[in-house]
Amino acid sequence: MTLAAEAPPDEAGLAALVAAAHAAREPLAIEGRGSKRGLLRPVQAARTVSTRNLTGITLYRPSELIISARAGTPIPEIEAALAEKGQHLIAEPPDTRAIFGVDEAATLGGIIAANLSGPRRIAWGAMRDHLLGIRFVNGEGAVLRSGGRVLKNVTGLDLCKLLAGSYGTLGVMTEITLKVLPAPEATATLLYQVPDIETGVRLLSAGLGSPFSVTGAALLPGEPNLAALRLEDFASSVTYRTARLRESLAAFGAATVLEGEPSRGFWRDLRDAVPLAARPEDAVWRVSVRPSAAPAVVRVAEALGGRTLLDWGGGLVWVAAPPTAAAHDALAAAAAVSGGTCTLFRAPEALRLAVPVLPAEAAPLAAIAGRVKAALDPAGILNPGRMRAGF
Repeated sequence: MTLAAEAPPDEAGLAALVAAAHAAREPLAIEGRGSKRGLLRPVQAARTVSTRNLTGITLYRPSELIISARAGTPIPEIEAALAEKGQHLIAEPPDTRAIFGVDEAATLGGIIAANLSGPRRIAWGAMRDHLLGIRFVNGEGAVLRSGGRVLKNVTGLDLCKLLAGSYGTLGVMTEITLKVLPAPEATATLLYQVPDIETGVRLLSAGLGSPFSVTGAALLPGEPNLAALRLEDFASSVTYRTARLRESLAAFGAATVLEGEPSRGFWRDLRDAVPLAARPEDAVWRVSVRPSAAPAVVRVAEALGGRTLLDWGGGLVWVAAPPTAAAHDALAAAAAVSGGTCTLFRAPEALRLAVPVLPAEAAPLAAIAGRVKAALDPAGILNPGRMRAGF
């Protein structure tokens, strides 16, 4: 049963709540709007604290390409404000409503805490790469700030990057500043039918290795297997590069070209893993491997009765399959063979409690992580058990 969340009205209220919990050694489940409760392990806490009341864009300077917003601000609200000025979030974060079967949109804090990025990550980097500054409450209830409103090198520990991908275990973000960029004027997608996954991965690699600045490279296994490459920029540039890319990939056969809204819609669906067609009863994994190892992961998934979707040139394999420990072990083993990683992204609570949802860290890294956790959350009250037992 999910407990009703307490939602402080402001940062000061949140800090006071966390400070009281620290003093009482009371574990807290931290969330934005609860849209990703099915992600990773269930949190072992009696109280849930939400940032849903910490909303609103606090600073937007389109000419300087920066935006600041409170952590509970829904991503669609931020995207709409940017779109009015012809700008966008660089890393193309996914809309997680479909994959988790919820109505609530993800918040900015939730997306940063999970470091979720879309197809454009392969060209422009992850969400954490565009973080300029954060304000957050640590596990003792102190309000801390890291970074600022300009992109620069830092000396010492970069807490912005550290909290991105920490799933709320190190601090509760209250305000986030991001670098943004102008949205592309035009887009085109080249679609190729390929005979097998290996050929599809080779095609994607050839496209990414070309000089034509591909910003999306995906493969949809099926009948037929469909490989997709995206180009974005000014209209004249996209037209020129589309023609040249088709010429350079002529050995793979003829391409169908999507332009404008059909191209944008294709990548929105891919960003949100819609082609994966995950059923409510499925578990969903994200397997990160070198692209040449992706076909082996696909074969394991298919043997489990699962469906797959490849992004990032084959470096990310989405898998939807029956939620069993055997399936998880098989996918984790397939990832490990090539030095990759396997994350249990969505699953019933029983499976999330029974298996390691994230790959084990090497002992030296685990020791560092433990020291960082002890420094920022000494009583261990923030999202205990979220990433692994005891953390």
